[in-house]
Amino acid sequence: MKIGELAKIAHCTTETIRFYEKEGLLPEAGRTEANYRSYTARHVERLRFIRNCRALDMTHDEIRALLDLTDAPADGCGAINALIDEHIAHVETRIDELKQLRVQLAALREQCHGEQAVEDCGIVQGLTEMDVSAPRARHTHLG
Repeated sequence: MKIGELAKIAHCTTETIRFYEKEGLLPEAGRTEANYRSYTARHVERLRFIRNCRALDMTHDEIRALLDLTDAPADGCGAINALIDEHIAHVETRIDELKQLRVQLAALREQCHGEQAVEDCGIVQGLTEMDVSAPRARHTHLG
């Protein structure tokens, strides 16, 4: 099948497929005599796996590690369990960060109690006066 067909089946764009190929997550397709990419059911399965991992907010490195582990299906799944446990810990950390963010935003919102001129808005003043010393570390995800 051609890249457009794969994209349609996997509910993504052709750019996403090319990106995953470039990242080494999706194996490159063979080529037809006319030099078109030719994808197989294996590509569909692997792309669905990648997309499901992304839906669970996994990084490309985590997905790459899972794919490496799935390429040795006879091995035990202890490393997969450990990877998922680590990802759960990342999610829990992010939940804690988001709760703290909510507290900060609620405190900021409390600084303005009604409609007034922007220059008198407590939120704007609070944002101007806040001391943000360093950005929080984040578990970044692309793609």
